[in-house]
Amino acid sequence: MGQFSFKSVGTTQVQQTADTLAQTPMPVGIKTPLALGTDDLLAMNTDVATQMGDNLRNLILTNWGERLGFYAFGANLRPLMSDMSSQDDFDSKAIVQIKNTVQTWMPYIDLQSFDTSFDNVQNKNTAIVHLTITYDIPSLKVYGKSLQVTLYAM
Repeated sequence: MGQFSFKSVGTTQVQQTADTLAQTPMPVGIKTPLALGTDDLLAMNTDVATQMGDNLRNLILTNWGERLGFYAFGANLRPLMSDMSSQDDFDSKAIVQIKNTVQTWMPYIDLQSFDTSFDNVQNKNTAIVHLTITYDIPSLKVYGKSLQVTLYAM
């Protein structure tokens, strides 16, 4: 019999396919805002924590009646923006609405802090509100994640 070295031995087609599939991360959900993906039709989230943050942002930006079949889905912040009389009034009402919405639809997320900043520079009559929300996902051992959302007054 002949003598062979393991250095000259390659891999089979089945092993190469298995290695390729093992290196490709499995998609968890669609990234929003929608964008074209490189391998798939749409860009996808491959990390559960990132997908949950994306879902949280969509929950906060959604107003009642915008989700078909789930009228009360969302934080419903648009009415607060339209009759906003002061920053303190907006903050207190927005915190309550966001907390109640997250407890209802995403109870596995623990909200930690809430910060707002108002921007009236571009137009003195309309306000732009920047929300920064810090949250934890204890079941995934994710702590100190922050989410930034921008709301525009009508």
